[in-house]
Amino acid sequence: MATRKIIRIDEERCDGCGLCVPACAEKALQIIGGKARLVSETYCDGLGECLGVCPQGAITIEQREAMAFDPEAVQRRLAASQGDPVMACPSLRTERLRVTAARQAPSTREDAAPVSSALTHWPVKLALVPPSASFLRDADLVLMADCAAVASIEVHRAILPSHAVVIGCPKFDDPNRALVKLADILRQGQIRSLTVLHMEVPCCFGYRYLATQAMQLSGKEIPLTTRVVGRHGEIGIEGR
Repeated sequence: MATRKIIRIDEERCDGCGLCVPACAEKALQIIGGKARLVSETYCDGLGECLGVCPQGAITIEQREAMAFDPEAVQRRLAASQGDPVMACPSLRTERLRVTAARQAPSTREDAAPVSSALTHWPVKLALVPPSASFLRDADLVLMADCAAVASIEVHRAILPSHAVVIGCPKFDDPNRALVKLADILRQGQIRSLTVLHMEVPCCFGYRYLATQAMQLSGKEIPLTTRVVGRHGEIGIEGR
């Protein structure tokens, strides 16, 4: 044991968004029981790269007695995480998804029924959609992580026909610009309801936070639902 700097997680403030998990180069963090947890003190170098990505300010650095940082243990963990779906962030892994009958490609026979997109408007990128667009008026809006559009055929069957849609990436898009744009859409668009549709991977959970912050910024109280798309295409409801 030694007195050193190490992260501290405030469980009351942590909402389990998972943004800190891929931010930790040592993979010292995991979402366990809906909260971010420090897996082992030996994996944490105390530099705090995870602090800046936590939207709730739940992670801080403290000086206390802790087990010494072990870089060799970290290297073993990083090597092991290459094939471990619990230790590795799924969004960073390449994966061939199992093809079932429900996921087979549409028939190419000449007599097969035509398949068309259920998209009702254009553009769809959050950065490009004007808040005054006519398709936003009195609309049920879905804020969709772009990966969800290709991960599930149910997006076209169950979501797009009845919703206006804006898409983006909660990991790579500029969060401040996305926040301002979504708030403008909610303020000007006369939106009836907002659905957040994101992938099950940790880095995607930031869209729920973006939606709640945009609603506060817009001054609007709009029914909010979160739906999660699994990597095999299934859509579930996370909460309201």
